[in-house]
Amino acid sequence: MANVLYDALFAKHANNSAVFIEDALEDRRVSYAEFIERVGKLANVLQQRGLSPGDRVIAQVGKSINALALYGACVRAGFVYLPLNTAYTATEVDYFVGDCGATLMVCDPKNFDALTPVVNKHACTLMTLSADGHAGDLAEATSSASSEFETVARGDDDLCALLYTSGTTGRSKGAMLTHKNLLSNATALTELWQFTADDVLLHTLPIFHTHGLFVASNVTLLSGARLIFEPKFDLDRIIERLPQATCMMGVPTFYTRLLGDDRFNQALVTNMRLFVSGSAPLLAETHRQFESTTGHKILERYGMTETNMNTSNPYAGERRAGTVGFPLPGVEVKITDAETGAELTTGEIGAIEVRGPNVFKGYWNMPEKTAAELRDNGFFITGDVGTLSADGYLIIVGRDKDMIITGGYNVYPKEIEQILDDHPGVAESAVIGVPHADFGETVVGVIVGNKDTLNTDSVQALVEQGLARFKQPSQLIVVDELPRNTMGKVQKNVLRERYKALFAK
Repeated sequence: MANVLYDALFAKHANNSAVFIEDALEDRRVSYAEFIERVGKLANVLQQRGLSPGDRVIAQVGKSINALALYGACVRAGFVYLPLNTAYTATEVDYFVGDCGATLMVCDPKNFDALTPVVNKHACTLMTLSADGHAGDLAEATSSASSEFETVARGDDDLCALLYTSGTTGRSKGAMLTHKNLLSNATALTELWQFTADDVLLHTLPIFHTHGLFVASNVTLLSGARLIFEPKFDLDRIIERLPQATCMMGVPTFYTRLLGDDRFNQALVTNMRLFVSGSAPLLAETHRQFESTTGHKILERYGMTETNMNTSNPYAGERRAGTVGFPLPGVEVKITDAETGAELTTGEIGAIEVRGPNVFKGYWNMPEKTAAELRDNGFFITGDVGTLSADGYLIIVGRDKDMIITGGYNVYPKEIEQILDDHPGVAESAVIGVPHADFGETVVGVIVGNKDTLNTDSVQALVEQGLARFKQPSQLIVVDELPRNTMGKVQKNVLRERYKALFAK
């Protein structure tokens, strides 16, 4: 039996001398063949550490060629790859290591001391890889390892990756993604967006979530295109690199920042053929301003951790602002009544459900949650609310009302509220998202204080200790009481309305 994903994305490039990555950190070009050698070396190192097919490997490392090769090595050796946001604290990481039963974790050397107690607690091995990919014991072991490796057989339904997505209860859910899930999506996007070996993708996204890893990287590997690998979105660097690229994928924040710079104009993007946006809603005004400035229409798509990409505006056709386009080939989208599950007619607003080869296998060790969101007929209840236009464009009009999307990252208030409520000076709290010109939304904490014991500085310190930066409230607001409805439930819609102008420009 073949290895479904490795054969399609990696194996064919073993003798390919074409450039795969232009890496900013390494300041060099790495060919496809060189990259595959690194994949083989890393696979050997991991296997020699006693890992077996199906074992989970956690990576909380910076964006580097070796970090991307680590993903390839896991695919090749049959391990389950679990990338984590580099901003997560040791407290947050502890949950992921324990929940997935990881055999090995790879972290930055600077986090080794903080994470050692975590991995020891869960009988997990810890290795290190620096942000540039050169230092750490994993890099050292790889330098002398053999690149010859017998690829492990993996089929369509074998688990390839675990991506964790926040839950409204505060407990993150591990979405199980198979080889077929990832390959089917990469194939559909490559064809739909017309990627070829002539393309050069400006890659400025992190590689610990779907957008930067399973969309950008997989599409590039499948098509044989080239990556310009920037460690992060740096405005000056992006403006310098854009003339060398043909495509760019980003979140709305990237595009608003580009539009705010006088150097960004039509002449700068003469060589570009495609700009893709996702992970958060793109304002219609941004669409219009971008087209006016560059002559290009941004292509907006819709995806999520559990499904990769579901829909896309057309490459050749109308890219309609305010919509996320049509279902990808092989993917079905329907709008249903949230209570009954009955399909609604065109133009009606309801729950968005999707079905296709991209839809995940279920949530790791959460059969009840899987059963609640993944129907027996294969349709996944996304939690988003939308409608279909008469000509088939999907329009997202809302989502789980508690979820916040800030800078492209999903944040669930419950997780933050639990930390706020643990402070002795806080009687109760409500966390909301309010509009932000740059990040789309930003996190705001509204707290009711216990008299004489509330110190907002110490509350903020507690939050900073336990949460990644993007989850931390940008402002704490102290009130006498929280608004409630007749059933006693906190009315977050009232709070959002009350504080929506806080960060408006």
